[in-house]
Amino acid sequence: MPDPSPTPLRVAVLADSDTRWKWGALTARRLAPASTVHGYLLWGRATPTERQLAEIGAEADHLREVSAVDFLADLGERAHTDAARAAGKEPFDVLILACVGGTIQAMLHGLARAWRTADRRPAVVTGYVGVVYEKLPDGLLLRHGADLVLANSPYDAARFRAVYDGVRADSSAVTECALPFLDGRAYDPGPAERGERPFRVVFAVQPSVPAGRKDRAYLLERAMEHARRHPEREVVLKLRSKPSEHTTHIEELPYQRLAERARGERPSNFRLAYGNMGEILNETDLLVTVSSTAALESLHRSVPTALLSDLGIREPLGNHYFIGSGCFASWDELDAGHLPRPEPAWLAEQGVGVPHEGAFAAARARLDALLERREDGGLPPLTPYYTARTAPGYLPGVLARHGLDVKGEPAAGHQDAPAAEAGMRAASRRLLRRTARGAYRAGVQRVAPLIRRWGQL
Repeated sequence: MPDPSPTPLRVAVLADSDTRWKWGALTARRLAPASTVHGYLLWGRATPTERQLAEIGAEADHLREVSAVDFLADLGERAHTDAARAAGKEPFDVLILACVGGTIQAMLHGLARAWRTADRRPAVVTGYVGVVYEKLPDGLLLRHGADLVLANSPYDAARFRAVYDGVRADSSAVTECALPFLDGRAYDPGPAERGERPFRVVFAVQPSVPAGRKDRAYLLERAMEHARRHPEREVVLKLRSKPSEHTTHIEELPYQRLAERARGERPSNFRLAYGNMGEILNETDLLVTVSSTAALESLHRSVPTALLSDLGIREPLGNHYFIGSGCFASWDELDAGHLPRPEPAWLAEQGVGVPHEGAFAAARARLDALLERREDGGLPPLTPYYTARTAPGYLPGVLARHGLDVKGEPAAGHQDAPAAEAGMRAASRRLLRRTARGAYRAGVQRVAPLIRRWGQL
């Protein structure tokens, strides 16, 4: 007899950038395939644009932009079942926090306050959108307090538990799974070998790695040089965002601007491209990057993948994470025709190549147990590792950046507007936010680099 269809769940996802929205929304679908996804985009410098959301391809049933205080008020109301339904709002079963660590910590404290008298709070899930190569203890302890802290591989799960156990924090929430976007069809070299299309080399660039003009110009020139040396190949510069947009990391010097200056030098078989990485990988024969998570997507599909060693294998570049992968190569080696071969043991330790059904089985089982406990007697209060007592010199600043005081309550000046004013002021608030965001991005990408150059004169 076939298993009954899974019960549909109502899942809320809070995200603060395009990549984190992609991770959060896809994680919701992996954990609860029959779920209804309600998306909340946290307003800030990296709030994704409509173009970015369309490119990601991770859709929500409902999606809106909120401030941190607005979000906490809405989630607090929904957890009080009778009041929520009287107001036409249904409670959520699961909440996925897909944000930077400080934001997650602030939301955990704010939700602990908002849910202190709740009937049935949702199960809270969080994790990382990609490889974790820096600030491991800081990021993990800021995530502590969630019911599930997802680890994207056996390697990450062991590291996460070691950090929590090492500071006497409960590590039982750490649950092994995989990056939710590791899917897509396996690599087929046939079309390029048969001459149906050119052999396609995709250089997946990153917003902040490397950061300097000299290094970014070097990588761009080497990609174009590869196209000159191999006129039979097509070389694609895969861009993350347009100059007017921001992603998880700040991009002060977009490759588009460097490419514009080199327009007359660009070979005919070299081009720039936007688009969904999964779709681009469908016709990629060699993926080249410094340290992008795109490398894991590529390796998952068995696409030949190169982690560039030209600028060194160094912590600031993040490529040290791939030590042991067997995928390091320089542009000189790639020019000579080298195709790296990954180490199977490293792939297994990173959870690459595991089907989603198996990769998310433990997380689904853990979530099911949490939801059963929620029905039986309710979930316990959220208890983050950081409190006003354990981190009095750190936590208040984390909370203040999101309009909260040390109790997790909205600080003075951050209360919601009265309902009568909210409708009249909504449009003007949205306009102000878009204007402020544009000014911020212009300052980061244009003004700040000029000031630094002036300071070097």
